[in-house]
Amino acid sequence: MADLPIHTIVFEILTRLPAKDVGRSKSVCKQWYALLSTQDFVRIHCSRSLVSSNQRVLLIDDLTCSIRPIISKSNDYGPSSIVTFPFHHQNNDVSILSHLNGLLCVCLNHTYELLLWNPTTTAFKRLSTPDSPGFYINNLDAIGLYVDADDDYKVLHIKRRSGVLGVYVYSREVDSWRNIPFITRQEYLSPHFNWSAGTFCGGTLYFTVCECWIGGTNVVICFDVNSEQFKEISFPHVPSIGMVQGVLVNVKNVLHMFASTGMFEMAIDLWTLQGDYWIKVLSCPPIPPISLSLWCDITHYVTNGNWFVMTKLGKLFTIEMDMKPFECFYPVSWFRGFKGAVIVQTIVSPSI
Repeated sequence: MADLPIHTIVFEILTRLPAKDVGRSKSVCKQWYALLSTQDFVRIHCSRSLVSSNQRVLLIDDLTCSIRPIISKSNDYGPSSIVTFPFHHQNNDVSILSHLNGLLCVCLNHTYELLLWNPTTTAFKRLSTPDSPGFYINNLDAIGLYVDADDDYKVLHIKRRSGVLGVYVYSREVDSWRNIPFITRQEYLSPHFNWSAGTFCGGTLYFTVCECWIGGTNVVICFDVNSEQFKEISFPHVPSIGMVQGVLVNVKNVLHMFASTGMFEMAIDLWTLQGDYWIKVLSCPPIPPISLSLWCDITHYVTNGNWFVMTKLGKLFTIEMDMKPFECFYPVSWFRGFKGAVIVQTIVSPSI
């Protein structure tokens, strides 16, 4: 360590600080401010922040927005801290559409505007302008947040309007939207198909596309974020004994899917993607009936070999899984469950 330049030593120390301490450190001197503002510092600090101890649950209800730590021993929520939105809103009408590395892509439901927001630093960026395509309509549009090979944070916006599909990419680097081609089957434009939010894993955004009735078509749409090419792969082979839904989860950069079927009691299988094919990992015990009000705010976390089914009120129940422990909690939302997310606290900025 004694042979290392002082600049390198300071860099190594500061990249291990909590995000809020990095913000305070910027005021120490001009040299530190310049150092902590570089993209290299932000990228390395972010990579070192992606640990379970740095994760928080962000919850939005009709009255408050709060952040809570996750208590690893009990796998429950800790005391909450109130978060004040830095942008104008009406009665907390903020939906979380996608999140990655501490950034959230959210929608203001009263104006349909899209924003990038870092709840830790409070910085935000409006993606919607009168002459831009960045306006979101629930149940018709799909959003995915990702990082390309050039470390540029981007938003993929899939829009369905009166039988016409448009695909747009927002770049944080150039601060603008552009249209890209998307060749797909015409029937996917129908409102009878439900598109999930995009799940970023291994350089690809994945969307489940499920038809909204028993025995309907279910597929997975893949978007290579560097070539910007789309392709379709099959859905896991699950029985059509009721409604079918696939919830995608990135576990250590390997794509998994909780595929659920049923009407009142849900049967759930966990699958992993190998190449373009799904391999079943395990089958979970049937989930007992749950009221719709709870399902609409439910979130799932995987850790320590167990799968925890949570609501904003706390842990609902646990499904034990005979698997090696995962290092982190991984969230997914069901139905219109845009009111919660598990985030890491980083200094990633929504704008350059």
